[in-house]
Amino acid sequence: MFDRLQAVEDRYNQLTELLMDPDVISDNKKLRDYSKEQSDMQETVETYRRYKDIKQQYDEAKEMLQDSLDDEMREMVKMEMDELGDEIPELEEKMRVLLLPKDPNDDKNVIVEVRGAAGGDEAALFAGDLYRMYSRYADQQGWKTEVIEANGTGIGGYKEIIFMVNGKGAFSRLKYENGAHRVQRVPTTESGGRIHTSTATVAVLPEAEEVEVDIHDKDIRVDTFASSGPGGQSVNTTMSAVRLTHMPTGVVVSCQDEKSQIKNKEKAMKVLRARIYDKFQKEAQAEYDEHRKSAVGSGDRSERIRTYNFPQSRVTDHRIGLTLQKLDQILEGGLDEVIDPLIIEEQSRMMENAN
Repeated sequence: MFDRLQAVEDRYNQLTELLMDPDVISDNKKLRDYSKEQSDMQETVETYRRYKDIKQQYDEAKEMLQDSLDDEMREMVKMEMDELGDEIPELEEKMRVLLLPKDPNDDKNVIVEVRGAAGGDEAALFAGDLYRMYSRYADQQGWKTEVIEANGTGIGGYKEIIFMVNGKGAFSRLKYENGAHRVQRVPTTESGGRIHTSTATVAVLPEAEEVEVDIHDKDIRVDTFASSGPGGQSVNTTMSAVRLTHMPTGVVVSCQDEKSQIKNKEKAMKVLRARIYDKFQKEAQAEYDEHRKSAVGSGDRSERIRTYNFPQSRVTDHRIGLTLQKLDQILEGGLDEVIDPLIIEEQSRMMENAN
């Protein structure tokens, strides 16, 4: 482990020198790539340097005990060693985590797609609850959300809502939301007071940059149509809505949230690029799916990952058997209480596999 840490620090120092090189400063791509590489290493290097400093202080204090010291000084040195000794294993554990392979998409913005599944209107209402939960969570993280496409039901729910979350590290946390979410509650339309079970699916896609997905204009069919509201009624007489079809893959995206056709096309392109990137990633990773299965769950969108039980105010994440009696807080955006244990579980499995 320490050889790897030293190699990381050496590379970090080398990058510091490179970032002061006039040739690099004048090359925007190199400057951007080197800056990002160094930024990704920063926490690891700072933790390693802290560890070396603490370890040196501990060893020096240990040597002092070999000298002739009065009782008071000896006691002070022992107290200092106890404090330093407590921090050393904590830093070692943190360094092991920091050395784990990092998902290259973790720092990216995300496109989240929430769809009502089984349960009709109740499923659409639940999809609306999930969208609001993610919006509030994003606000708490200091991220920005932007609706790209919404197909509402007119009663506060969504058959489908697609939105972007912009913020550093958005994918690193929201990726755990991929899958089928189940709700158990008495629908507002149910007069008999019976508990119904409905589901909604969530897909979290990392935003793909243009350099990552090569999409040619000749491969895209662009259709325009008038925007429509809940129930299909026309809400815009101009042909501002846009549908993009990527002919080679068959991926289709439509957007009608904006009044401007140009803005709708820009938003649709972001979703199209993300979906194609996601498709290519899945195909490229098919040959080593076993590695993906070592993470928490499979991330498959058909996998039931979580249940929200309203009568008992309970949320259960089935991937790690986590149950919390905090339904209201979680729906208000308190997702860290679910996501943090998922991250810890994944890190633990990765460390087991590394040994």
